[in-house]
Amino acid sequence: MGKVYLTGAGPGDIELLTVKALRVVQEADVIIYDRLANPDILKEAKDGCEFVYVGKEDSQHTLPQEEINEVIYQNALKYDNVVRLKGGDPFVFGRGGEEGIYLYERNIKFEFIPGITSAIAVPEYAGIPVTHRGITVSFRVVTGHESKNKEHSQITWENFKSDDTIIFLMGLHRLKHISKKLMDIGKSKDYPVAVISRGTTKDEQTVIGTLENIWEKAKDLPTPALIIVGKVVNLREQLNWFQKE
Repeated sequence: MGKVYLTGAGPGDIELLTVKALRVVQEADVIIYDRLANPDILKEAKDGCEFVYVGKEDSQHTLPQEEINEVIYQNALKYDNVVRLKGGDPFVFGRGGEEGIYLYERNIKFEFIPGITSAIAVPEYAGIPVTHRGITVSFRVVTGHESKNKEHSQITWENFKSDDTIIFLMGLHRLKHISKKLMDIGKSKDYPVAVISRGTTKDEQTVIGTLENIWEKAKDLPTPALIIVGKVVNLREQLNWFQKE
């Protein structure tokens, strides 16, 4: 019976993979990876390592989460070193907690290896700080893609009236809905918004707009994409570095 390393792969740029994550990848007997993990990471694996793809994209899932949990468990019965490689960080909308609980209930040893979350890294590569003195002292990270099984939204939109930076993950297809909700609670139609597609990679694209027009301007961007709402978006003109290189 082996050990499972629930490992954050970071936001996309392979150089943002942590030293510890790289070590367990290199030692892995099997790597169970998702769509958002940079596939170049797999090239670091040792000869003979097995690869199992369990990616999800919108409504198209290779396996539902319950079956992914079982795949991880079964591989832990078979191999000594199991790496579950997850884009970003396992605990930031990565369902790492669910996978950990599943293993705990079956007496499988596991360890979490944090990954750099896209919620901070992607805006940073686009030249947008999530906090900035004199503009905002806090930020919120919100799912843009709630479970379809919930009758009522868990997002309390009324809490977003302040000038906190708001980062929506996985929300591109609900961008029009998100913009409308924020305007409904009183945010100006001219409030700044950025949408960053495939952040930290060579394919990164950033679109800047307002709550009123961002949906139209960003509708053709490819996923994965991150939405950032806040006055910090206006700093991009000065701080953009990655897309100028």
